[in-house]
Amino acid sequence: MAAQRVGRRVTKPGGSHSPGRDPAQSLQRRQARVTVKYNRKELQRRLDVEKWIDCGLDQLYIGREEEMPEVNIDELLDLKTDEERTHRLQEILHSSSNNTEVFIRDLVLKLHGLQKQEDLHNDGIDLPQLHIYPTRSGSADREVLH
Repeated sequence: MAAQRVGRRVTKPGGSHSPGRDPAQSLQRRQARVTVKYNRKELQRRLDVEKWIDCGLDQLYIGREEEMPEVNIDELLDLKTDEERTHRLQEILHSSSNNTEVFIRDLVLKLHGLQKQEDLHNDGIDLPQLHIYPTRSGSADREVLH
């Protein structure tokens, strides 16, 4: 079926979930998938900006690759204003003999809404954990912690 080839679920008539499956567990799985997609999207956006920076630096330093500086996105994101970011980029790119105004302006715009690398780590959603009390070794008594 076409739905199976593109990764879609085929729902059976008469119910929205499989018999014997807990609806709460299905909800948790859907939420987990949404969380993964969100972080993947942000990660892809950051990678696209990094590739754009690499291509721009290649053009600004064509024939002088050994002089090419490194642009640290997280360092720029730590700065509070676009003016501070612009000034920092001018300092970093001072050795370029080409005009850097357009590159700097476009990069500052691309930084809007971008997340720092440490914020992109996907911790997933908090799921309840089962703990066995150590005082009752071998006991089946468990408590669900949230």
